Amino acid sequence: MPPTKRAVVLVSGGLDSATVLAMARSQGFETYALSVDYGQRHAAELDAARRVAQALGARRHEVVRVDLSRFGGSALTDASIAVPVDGASTDAIPVTYVPARNTIMLSVALGWAEALDARDVFYGANAVDYSGYPDCRPEYVAAFERLANLATRAGVEAAAGQGEPVRIHAPIVHMRKADIVRTGLALGVDFGLTVSCYQADTEGRACGECDACRIRSAGFTAAGVPDPTRYVQRT
Repeated sequence: MPPTKRAVVLVSGGLDSATVLAMARSQGFETYALSVDYGQRHAAELDAARRVAQALGARRHEVVRVDLSRFGGSALTDASIAVPVDGASTDAIPVTYVPARNTIMLSVALGWAEALDARDVFYGANAVDYSGYPDCRPEYVAAFERLANLATRAGVEAAAGQGEPVRIHAPIVHMRKADIVRTGLALGVDFGLTVSCYQADTEGRACGECDACRIRSAGFTAAGVPDPTRYVQRT
């Protein structure tokens, strides 16, 4: 039998990363789900990540603690900065950007991949709906892949013709949210397990007002499928 292809997949608990995990599985990878507890506003998304990893058959799921709330600088890690609810802006980096978050997460994923003798890392970067995030751009994905092959034993050995190089996969980077929804559904993703809201409550119910909620809801509407999101009931 051919050797098992292993991949580390960053799983946040949201819609995008759930679809990416399903895509990696559909490509024949044995998946290792990695979530990062970075001091985000709520733990609901980490609970969702556990559900998603189990439902989509991850071989193993790890939650690593890297407390970025010690530094602040983002509405997602600093309670004194309000989460915007007035719609996404395309002319500035939003306050929900967490400084260097994807670089930190991908570095942790890369370390685990090397330990597993895996050459593939997947994450849910998207440059269409989240165009304000610098670490979700295709140029960034390509740059991190170059770094990965310079900074690891796997990359050095591959350059010497002794193995495969490290590959950083961002398969939804050019996809609209509606297409991500359709792809996930086709691959068996239960989006009712996921949490995308920036300020979900302790039960994982979404606010329905933040940018993440707005974009997610619009994606289901554009895809023409029911939105399974649980929202906080308002009087």
